[in-house]
Amino acid sequence: MKHMDTAEPIPALEFLHTVSSRIAAADPLHDVLNEIVEIVSEFVSCDSCFIYVLESDVLVLRASKNPHPDVVDHLKVPFGEGITGWVAKHREPVVIARNAPRDARFRACPELSEDAYESFLSIPVISRGRVVGVINLQHRDPYEFKPREIKSIATIGHLVGAAIELARMENEIAELSDKLAMRKTIERAKGIVQSEFGVSEEEAYSIIKKQARSRRKTMKEVAEAILLADELKRSQKTTSDPVA
Repeated sequence: MKHMDTAEPIPALEFLHTVSSRIAAADPLHDVLNEIVEIVSEFVSCDSCFIYVLESDVLVLRASKNPHPDVVDHLKVPFGEGITGWVAKHREPVVIARNAPRDARFRACPELSEDAYESFLSIPVISRGRVVGVINLQHRDPYEFKPREIKSIATIGHLVGAAIELARMENEIAELSDKLAMRKTIERAKGIVQSEFGVSEEEAYSIIKKQARSRRKTMKEVAEAILLADELKRSQKTTSDPVA
């Protein structure tokens, strides 16, 4: 079997230190995953490297060594399907030195030419005891992955898992903040509608909701329009008031 080691492979310790440093930098998740793909590809000298992130019940391709602008962030692998889905479901790595497309678990993705490659290494990305993604490495020619390579990529899986979980927490916090801001905006708009039309809080909410439906806008957009109109009205009144 053909080995693809570089003349001066990255020492495993330096490799892991580089990966952990990139994750600790707290850059956006996409940037971190793309850099990890580059580092992993240099460490193993593979022809292809993918990172999938588990979202709900599907694995979404989030980073790739080879350019796939139409596929990254769009390609989805159902949980449990194909080698990638199998690894996520069983939380076990898959190491195939040759004839990867002939493996019984293999499922071809027409969007990825790399599916014709000979060797395949798939490692689960685990955080807090649960799978949050998968890292795949592939070679065009037969390749026997060394134990140190498999172990190092598996360790990366744990590091990447922590980064994915942190990104999710940050997204959840951001979403919660947006919801609270939206709620506050709607509450203020309701007060204006109540004052203008002499209706109850429930009726004011219903008016905003109906306006959103009829205008095909979100309730937040309608509420913001109400606040803006009220602000303009107050501004015009202030301008037109005679100076004492």
